[in-house]
Amino acid sequence: MAGDKAEKLPRKTYEKELLRLQTELVQLQEWVRAEGARLVVIFEGRDAAGKGGTIKRVTEHLNPRVARIAALPKPTERERTQWYFQRYVEQLPAGGEIVLFDRSWYNRAGVERVMGFCTKAEYQLFLRQCPIFERMLVEDGILLRKYWFSVSDAEQQDRFRRRLEDPLRRWKLSPMDLESITRWEEYSRAKDEMLVHTDIAEAPWYLVESDDKRRARLNMIAHLLGSVPYQDVPPPVLELPERPPSTGYERPPRDLQTYVPDHAADL
Repeated sequence: MAGDKAEKLPRKTYEKELLRLQTELVQLQEWVRAEGARLVVIFEGRDAAGKGGTIKRVTEHLNPRVARIAALPKPTERERTQWYFQRYVEQLPAGGEIVLFDRSWYNRAGVERVMGFCTKAEYQLFLRQCPIFERMLVEDGILLRKYWFSVSDAEQQDRFRRRLEDPLRRWKLSPMDLESITRWEEYSRAKDEMLVHTDIAEAPWYLVESDDKRRARLNMIAHLLGSVPYQDVPPPVLELPERPPSTGYERPPRDLQTYVPDHAADL
């Protein structure tokens, strides 16, 4: 699909299908909880490729006690002395949980390698250990899904520019993001080498074309749903009880409590 720019998906079509898929995600969540399954979804890709927006749509209607996002900051000095995968292991799900990694252990294959934050020996060790680590996760019963969001250089540049001009999204733009512009080909080579070593049968990579964010979100969610053998879990039968008659309770006077000012009244 690279080079064949698809027509942007109409908003009405997108919103209708997104709602349908999100309803299915709730059913997936209930199956995970009922079966005690463990689901890990990895989101990787270029800066401004649309990972964060997709994660928001995936989790929008899910129970945060079941589905949580793992977005780890840079490692502490103590974590730097640990086995590289150790702090990610702590984030893995227990039975009945879903964890979505907003970037993951693949930091070592991308930004750490390109920006020189790890040594060549550490990088080579990661490439050897990562497939073994992921096979261990899968063998232990974890459902592991890995998505790489691919965006063109022109679209990434436009998104960076819009972030720079938008006070609500400027926080998303960091000096590291801007550095990635000048290292486009280095990141491309790093991604290609990463795929060669870590696109394994037990945990394959799935690439998501994301120049059109709407298409990318729908495509990724639909694929995730199609890759997990979940079934519909009948919800418990609930009945709204009748409100009992008053026993004489009276609310304290309003002037005895502090209320927030009615800002909306001034609009």
